[in-house]
Amino acid sequence: MRPSPSSQPLIMDINPESAIAEAYRAIRTRIAFPADGKELKVIMITSTKKGEGKSSTAANVAISIAQTGKRVVLIDADLRRPALHQMFGVINHTGLANFLANLSVEPQEVVRSLHIENLAFIPSGLTPPNPAELLTMPRMDELLEYLKQAYDVIIVDTPPALSVSDAQIVAAKSDGVVVVVEYGKVNRSNAKKVSFYLNQVNAKLLGVVLNKVKRKGLHVYQ
Repeated sequence: MRPSPSSQPLIMDINPESAIAEAYRAIRTRIAFPADGKELKVIMITSTKKGEGKSSTAANVAISIAQTGKRVVLIDADLRRPALHQMFGVINHTGLANFLANLSVEPQEVVRSLHIENLAFIPSGLTPPNPAELLTMPRMDELLEYLKQAYDVIIVDTPPALSVSDAQIVAAKSDGVVVVVEYGKVNRSNAKKVSFYLNQVNAKLLGVVLNKVKRKGLHVYQ
């Protein structure tokens, strides 16, 4: 699975016939047809460190699945350095953090419609002082249960797994995890640590995405 960088992060939306888009479809296939045959409803996407392209991967995978006709919701659970709202041009005043911290906020109030058919989005909301604590609250489980009824697939973007505990918390609530690493800069020690942390919460590792592969390294079937 080897997506390549682009000046346009939502490549699945603007150029779905490109070689890069085909790489994202390969990830989609891995999610749709897991080796053990079990349905994957909640998919978490993380990385080993910042700057590896986890958010753009989460966005493009979500778009790719939505293009098959499935109802998809993308959650920005990176409450520390959110990026997805910028990619979609969404104002980030209200979102996941607001729902988790305020009992009066209903799930449907934080779900945004996008210009992409079958795809909904929950931005992170204003940066809270206690992200990890919020993610452990029962409200997070309540939100996921609500979304499971309303959507076919839930894609969750989290902070890098080695930076803070947020990713572990969300991984424990997910059916599968995809880890994004930067091609050519993979630190084996970091990769092993991520695997160890995921194992601690019995998370299912679906695969590793090698991101930022040079275009000449992509092989296209024509």
